[in-house]
Amino acid sequence: MSTPRYPSALAERFDLRLPVVQAPMAGASNPAFVAAACNAGALGSLGASGMSPDKLAAAVAEIRAATSRPFAVNLFVLQPASPDEATVRRALEAIDPLRAELGLPPGHALDRYAPDFRAQLEALIELRVPVASFTFDVLSAADVARLKAAGSYVIGTATHVAEGVAWRDAGADAVSAQGGEAGGHRGTFIGAFEDALVGTMALVPQLVDALGDVPVLAAGGIMDGRGIEAALTLGAQAAQIGTAFLTCAECPIPQAWKARLLESEDTSSTVTRAISGRHARGIRNGLMTRLGAAAERIAPYPVQNALTQELRQTAGRAGQSDYLSLWSGQGAALARRRRAGLTVGELVDALEAEWLAASRRHSVG
Repeated sequence: MSTPRYPSALAERFDLRLPVVQAPMAGASNPAFVAAACNAGALGSLGASGMSPDKLAAAVAEIRAATSRPFAVNLFVLQPASPDEATVRRALEAIDPLRAELGLPPGHALDRYAPDFRAQLEALIELRVPVASFTFDVLSAADVARLKAAGSYVIGTATHVAEGVAWRDAGADAVSAQGGEAGGHRGTFIGAFEDALVGTMALVPQLVDALGDVPVLAAGGIMDGRGIEAALTLGAQAAQIGTAFLTCAECPIPQAWKARLLESEDTSSTVTRAISGRHARGIRNGLMTRLGAAAERIAPYPVQNALTQELRQTAGRAGQSDYLSLWSGQGAALARRRRAGLTVGELVDALEAEWLAASRRHSVG
């Protein structure tokens, strides 16, 4: 039995060589990395939540200059942050000792803790990107309609069925099912995060059943071709893969982060809000443990995230992994099966070969 050129409608729509979306991963992607994924035959995605409208426009122009293929841009749906003085002071009382260890002066309140989401959204609509994806909340139906009118395919993030239904009702073209195994920030926006750590294998088929004709992407714990085939078997139209791409040569994260990924085990990661103020999955380290020990001092996202940013950036330049936000999914240890420093193209080649092999085994079995 031969594998069809396009295993899903989504793969056909974007002329994907294999049904894979390179996850956006804000802070771990840049235009060259995204273009490499696109040119290899996946759907590359830019994590643009930290970009001003001008920087977003420049990044999109750079991607377009490097690839003629479709790509995605991801934003965090956020309300403006206006923390009171006491909130900032409490957070810095826990962060400043860590700053001092890296030779940084005490921190201070900031004029802005994250780019203005509404301004980002307006820029995204004007840029007419092929795919626009979102997490942390659901857009209004009017905003989704404006994006679609501009030619963008809209993907929302859901960590449980009710969130997927909310995105369907808002008019999204597809929904990314973020399983509890996924690295990085949790996208939960309805109910408590603790109730939304549904595993990928349980979440995907439930969302597929609930959303009808709306395509579902499977995100969380998928590291190889076996995972891609499993996602398709469960009804997903593509696998959204993040952690497997982090160790690629083109990925712009610090080498210290890559090294920790390759040293990790199946139990190395946990979910914490200590580093950014929003629950996220990453590899345990000193930063996570020490800030987590003072839970009452953690500011909400994006305030905590902004207050720890300089510390983390300094640590990255110094190769100090104990002070980084080592975002990672639960499958990170599987990266050791691959050659160190492989390129994005080589990873996609490997994923395709593994997926085709898994597909053949599945058809025979």
